[in-house]
Amino acid sequence: MADARVSPRERLVLTAIIELYIATGEPVASQAVAHAFADREGLSSATVRNVMASLGEAGLLEQAHTSAGRVPTAAAFRYYVEQITQSGRVAAGVQGSGVAGQGPSPLNAALLSDARREQIEDSFTGVTSSNEYLERTSHVLALISSGLGVALASSAASQVLEHIHFSRLSTGRVLAVLVTQGGAVLDRVLTLDRELTLIELETAARYQMLSSVEELCRKGALAGGETSPAIFVDGMANLITAELDRERLRQMLLALEAKQRLVELLTAYVDGRQQEVRVVVGLDQASPAMQDLVLIGAPARIGGENLGTVAVIAPTRIQYQEMIQAVRYIARLSERLFEVPAD
Repeated sequence: MADARVSPRERLVLTAIIELYIATGEPVASQAVAHAFADREGLSSATVRNVMASLGEAGLLEQAHTSAGRVPTAAAFRYYVEQITQSGRVAAGVQGSGVAGQGPSPLNAALLSDARREQIEDSFTGVTSSNEYLERTSHVLALISSGLGVALASSAASQVLEHIHFSRLSTGRVLAVLVTQGGAVLDRVLTLDRELTLIELETAARYQMLSSVEELCRKGALAGGETSPAIFVDGMANLITAELDRERLRQMLLALEAKQRLVELLTAYVDGRQQEVRVVVGLDQASPAMQDLVLIGAPARIGGENLGTVAVIAPTRIQYQEMIQAVRYIARLSERLFEVPAD
């Protein structure tokens, strides 16, 4: 829909259709839209039908059957997200939408309810490490979105050691077990230049004299060992329930089950250097089977460092405003969970 502009009246009707479709999951008839605007002058059933026809010609609505109502297209959802973007400072992924905005948005990004915030806070009780935070995040986002919850540790977090344990095997040989902030567990047998006592080994572990996997690699401790960012995924059953087309479901699951594909998705669309929530409607560039999915993601940070990316991948019929706020809230929760006490 290149160079097209949506009039205020079309925007009003389109917003109503999208929100009715999100709420019901059913094609929206002109009568339902007209009923929603019963008290608004100039929006009769005939007017609504004409506007819906115009929106259909513009590629924002589609009609499965002649007698059926209309369903928003991916371009319509992108436009809807653009409106939220303008008022809620959210970075929207609208590649290929071709829809121009119309000034200040009538859509205000809804704040999370007290009940939802309390649910999120309770879910993170007892979390003490970045690894636990990311794992819990995938579960919580899957639960509240009815989609896929995904949390990806940053490459930096994957390389920073969280714990080291040394065990003597024999003279001159020690087993090193390392757990990174990204959740990777590595073990290597070290050959030492000189014999170290158990006290010396425990001291090395306690003070983390070898402060990173990278340094251990330089010293030869992890020769041949590669670490990749840890990724946590929860809620695959939600997508199975939502998708009725069995072949498309099979293709979609194949695309999502490849964790490397998810890593590539989050890395491509969410910039760890920024703080905004990113919304990308239609993931068909990653896989044709993912054309009806939306990604809502944001970087989680500790101080100035990027901890990782938290995201929801769900069908386009999602409660956008609430989920944008939930992803933002959880991403910012990392700062509070791991804040460093002032001296």
